[in-house]
Amino acid sequence: MEDYFDETAFAKAVELLKNAPRIGTSGCGHSGIICQHLAHLLCCIEQPARFISPAEAVHGASGFLQQGDAMVLASRGGKTKELIPIAEICRKKGVAVIVVTENMDSVLAEMADVVLKQHVNRETDKYNAQGTTSTTALCVLFHTLTTALMEETDFQNEQFALIHPGGAVGERLNGEKA
Repeated sequence: MEDYFDETAFAKAVELLKNAPRIGTSGCGHSGIICQHLAHLLCCIEQPARFISPAEAVHGASGFLQQGDAMVLASRGGKTKELIPIAEICRKKGVAVIVVTENMDSVLAEMADVVLKQHVNRETDKYNAQGTTSTTALCVLFHTLTTALMEETDFQNEQFALIHPGGAVGERLNGEKA
């Protein structure tokens, strides 16, 4: 993926996410599951985010997004029919659209304020069908975005300890303060 990484587009995406009062994420299938993960990661660094189901988005859930917010749409092929109406709603509402796709000439890429290139040679299964390699690539990109946002917002470990007191991570973070 390093050969396809666009620093300018990435920096613009980080800036849009940093300045967005709220962030939506959406995708279908495997991409949708990874978008749910991104929304959680963003909340963990105090960037208010919510996964919006493509089906619910066109039945009122897009009301979560307001002018100045950002929406991350993930579609490997860039033409997922369920995501196109979401991009249209965002454009009309003044919501920045960040699209992650392999197809830089796709419908969704054309509707985006920023396009982040996802590159996958092939999926790991013998039919090149299961979203294995592509979900890993999407995770890498989303983890990198989250890490960059932590730097840009000067997110501190103490903030994470406050909002994540549960589990082994919470015990470790809050035990260090004792």
